[in-house]
Amino acid sequence: MLVTIVFKLFLVVLVVLVVTVHGITVEEEFQEFMIKYQKSYSAAEYKKRLQIFEDSLKIAAELDDKDSHATYGVTKFSDLTREEFKRDYLIANFSSPKTRGEDYPVLPMSTLSPQQLPTAFDWNDKGVVTGVYNQGQCGSCWAFSTTENVESMWAIAGHGLENLSMQELVDCDTNDHGCGGGNPPVAYQYIIRAGGLDSYQSYPYVGTDQSCRFNPSAVAARIQNWGYITTNDNENEMQSWTYQYGPPSICVDAEEWQYYTGGVITSNCGTQMDHCVQLTGWSTVNGIPAWNVRNSWGTDWGYGGYLYVMRGADVCLIGNEVSSCVI
Repeated sequence: MLVTIVFKLFLVVLVVLVVTVHGITVEEEFQEFMIKYQKSYSAAEYKKRLQIFEDSLKIAAELDDKDSHATYGVTKFSDLTREEFKRDYLIANFSSPKTRGEDYPVLPMSTLSPQQLPTAFDWNDKGVVTGVYNQGQCGSCWAFSTTENVESMWAIAGHGLENLSMQELVDCDTNDHGCGGGNPPVAYQYIIRAGGLDSYQSYPYVGTDQSCRFNPSAVAARIQNWGYITTNDNENEMQSWTYQYGPPSICVDAEEWQYYTGGVITSNCGTQMDHCVQLTGWSTVNGIPAWNVRNSWGTDWGYGGYLYVMRGADVCLIGNEVSSCVI
């Protein structure tokens, strides 16, 4: 009798494991995932990725339980282990002048108080933010974050919106590490030394480390200086500065963004910065004050490449590493 009961319990557990909340098996959902994201594997790799996909569903369900304001589920990264995702899309051992405790420049604070700011604002509405990029399997987010800030600040200064070359930073900034990671402060310093960034058209992104092909005659934007926007992780200062001057570069803990599908992230973040992006503005989503964050994982992730992170609680370390160039 006991053996029969144990066997029945095993069958129940097995059913729970192979059937998703949508009423289809994990393998059927995996095959839909393969079609949607144009994935293909060898027979041996298929079995391995199916297991990883099932593990990802469980992790996403756990994250869903922890954060009632965001949703987690199937993304284009659902066939990657956590370790593979970190290796290919995030920065290992992130450091910057600020995190190392070194001296660093700080830009003038905004003259506006939080009470003078609108309840919602985004630099996209001003025509000074380029379209969402895709860094691919290269830990070059730092180069995208830097380039995106320069693009926006160059446009705000009246020069027009230009797509600039993040590949130049990947290849030529030898004080950073290309696809192996880097940080915006060092990248700004490279741009100043080099005399600017080439246009994207003249030096397009390829997503791998290559030899430097910087062409001074193809420079499309220059900067004079750079600095941090806030020294004490003050999100009010960050908001006022963004409104008065432009959309900054920010670096965050994005480990759990692998599974993000929507809503406002209010938890599920760690304590180690590992990804750099661009802050374009703020809004209120389902009653939650949120930052509007532009990512570099393509338009088939999040909200057309964007996500929302709660304002006012330093969620995902969003106020810790906020910087901008000066045109």
